[in-house]
This record gives sequence, C-alpha cells and structure tokens, in this order.
Amino acid sequence: MIKKTLLLATLTTLPLHAQELVVYTYDSFTSEWGPGPLVEAAFEVECDCDVTFVGTGDGAAMVARLQLEGPGTDADVVLGLDTNLIQAARQTGLFTTAPDDLTQPDLPVAWQDDVFVPFDWSYFAFVYESDVLANVPASFEELAASDISIVIQDPRSSTPGLGLLMWIDALYGDEAGRIWRGLADNIVTVTPGWSEAYGLFLKGEADMVLSYTTSPAYHLIAEEDAGKDSAMFDEGHYLQVEVAAALAGSDQPELAAQFLRFIASQAFQSELPTTQWMYPAYETDLPDGYDTLNVPEVALLQAPELAAERRDAALALWRDALSQ
Repeated sequence: MIKKTLLLATLTTLPLHAQELVVYTYDSFTSEWGPGPLVEAAFEVECDCDVTFVGTGDGAAMVARLQLEGPGTDADVVLGLDTNLIQAARQTGLFTTAPDDLTQPDLPVAWQDDVFVPFDWSYFAFVYESDVLANVPASFEELAASDISIVIQDPRSSTPGLGLLMWIDALYGDEAGRIWRGLADNIVTVTPGWSEAYGLFLKGEADMVLSYTTSPAYHLIAEEDAGKDSAMFDEGHYLQVEVAAALAGSDQPELAAQFLRFIASQAFQSELPTTQWMYPAYETDLPDGYDTLNVPEVALLQAPELAAERRDAALALWRDALSQ
C-alpha cells in the first residue's frame, strides 16, 4: 500500500506534456549559431508549447522528404523553401492555406500567395576576398573568360545551387548551356550545400563562392573583417525569398497558424540579420554594417510556376555542360 501511494504521488506531480510543433527546416537554421535556438525559445514563451526543429539538409532535400513521407509526415510547418521550390511543394498537395490576417511583407517585389509566407530574403552573388582578387568580373561572360576559380552548390540538393541555375536561365535562356560550358573550367567543385562550399572558400580552395550579397555582413559584424565583398554583375542578380508554410495534415493546425503569424514578429525578424545573415522580410531595423553592403541595380526573379517549368531544361543544360 505504501509503494502504491508513493507511486501515485509521483505520477500526479509530473507536468503534463505541452503541445508539440514540429518544424522541418534546413540544417544551418537549427545550428547553434543559426536563428533556430533563439526562435524556438521566443515562440515557446508565446505559445506555451514545445517546438522541435528537424534539420532536413537543404530546401530541395526538404521537398524530396515531404514527397517521400506524403500525408503521414510528422511536420506541422516547413520553413526554408524558396520561390524556385514553391511550385514543386504546392504540387504535393500537402499544404494548407495560411491565416488571412498575416502582416504584409516588406520585399523588393510584390508578394501575393495564400499558402507560402516569406520570412527572409537576399540576392545571390559571388563572394570574394577584396584584398586578394584584383580583377572582379562584372558579368557571367567575364567570369567565364577569366581564370578565377569558383565553388558552387548542386542545384539538385541546394537552394543556392538552384538559384544560380535559375539566375543564368533568367539571363540567357536557351543560351545558358554556352555560359555553363564557359564556367566549367572555373568550377573547382560542386558541393551538396552552401555550408560545404563556403567552408572551402574560407580555406582558400577557391577565389569566389556562390553565396549572397549579405554574406559579407557576417565577416564585418561578427569578425570585424571588412575584407569580404560581393561581385556586382551589371546584368542583374537573382533574388531569393525564403518561405514557410503549414501542413494540411498537421494535428496542431492552430499552433501552426500561430507560428506563421509569429514569423512577422520582431522576436523572429530581428534575429535574422545577425544569425541568418539575410534581410528580414518585414520592416525591421538593420544593424550597423548592413548599410555598407552592395545592392544590385537589377533584381531578377522568375515566378514559381515559370521556375518550375524551366527547371528541368535548365538542369539538363547544366549537367551536359559540366560533364564534358
């Protein structure tokens, strides 16, 4: 009887399990230096719930995982797709409409989508050491004609890699194969994701790396290193808008909707410039140093439907050019 009484007392003092929100995202978001831990802590205070971030590789890998898991996925929210992946994600039929009372984003382009909610953005660019590289190319043509070495990411697994693919496609269309053939001897390697590529650049394995116009802000603010810069191409730079969306099969639909609303909050947005090193998607004060960043004169962005339509042909040109 004493043992039973003690057991009952122990059980009744255990806390009830909070609701859990499962968010699929890319690995760098969940890292200790990424925004994940800060966002998780801030939202858990607001929702009185448990947030579980699940790293899925990069954005393209996230879509592939959802396609494999189907309606039985554990995800309640997906965070980290971009406009080049929106159509493929939409075609899974797994997503639900976002709340209709969301804050309007502050982006370089007009935004209208009833499912996918922007959370950050930047421009793709090649980053280099300004005190090492003397002759900086101002176009893909100039880069291809140079002996500058570059590291890029695989468009089949990486959102920056896919962004580069669509950047060249947007500029050159069916002539993209010629550009890729010209770039083939500049490419040191093609990595699965951004982290691997940027790490090789920092080790001196290449003169330039495909990244973002906002990447130099990290070195300037976190390392007090003003020696990194982004090459400005006269022909324009492709824009990346990263988005989140809620899963239709979520067993926490109200919590998922609350998280989508939370994205526009200062608790979320204010962390992005110094953890994601991207521009916030809603009006937010930027830290000192962002005013020194290069801003492209021409912004390029293909609509999600067009990007999906062009992707396979663009990928075939890329693959053929790099295999020769």
